[in-house]
Amino acid sequence: MTLSKDKGEKIKVTSDAQEAAKPEAPPDQEVQEAPEQPAEKPNEAQENYERFLRCAAEMDNLKKRLEKEKADLLQFANENLIKELLPIVDNLERALEHGRQLDAPGPLMEGLELVHQGFLKALTRFGVTPIECVGQPFDPTFHNAVMQEENTDVPDCTILKELQKGYLLQSRLLRPAMVAVAKNTQKTSCPIDVKV
Repeated sequence: MTLSKDKGEKIKVTSDAQEAAKPEAPPDQEVQEAPEQPAEKPNEAQENYERFLRCAAEMDNLKKRLEKEKADLLQFANENLIKELLPIVDNLERALEHGRQLDAPGPLMEGLELVHQGFLKALTRFGVTPIECVGQPFDPTFHNAVMQEENTDVPDCTILKELQKGYLLQSRLLRPAMVAVAKNTQKTSCPIDVKV
């Protein structure tokens, strides 16, 4: 801080910052103009714009992927629960089969049949469908061959028996069907190698 007196005896107070803010340029020195922008600036702007477009496209793709994953999650959220219920359906089917073979009482069989139908209706509501396979050609995508039986009446690699039902959830394989496949000894073209 500096103090100075005017002729009228007034004291003038100025701070050092105000004094330092006053530029002191010698009179013979000219003020320099800002240098012109180099030619790299438009290229840099173009690169930044392209980077922005790539980031915007990536964000779009991310949003679409997240929406698809969310839809898949909602569609297949019950997959693990349904896999746990399938053995119960299998046991009900076995109980019905044994009850028919042993001539079980009618009311018992009727009750078992109603429970079985209720399970199948509930599974159908959630998009579960059984894979039809008896009489169809073997498809390793949907079938699991556990037996081969010699049979000359049907073409090679035709499914003869269904040992355990396979199921689809929407279009996704939930469980492959365990099947017995025909082996035609006259002409073998089936690439199945059943290992027991």
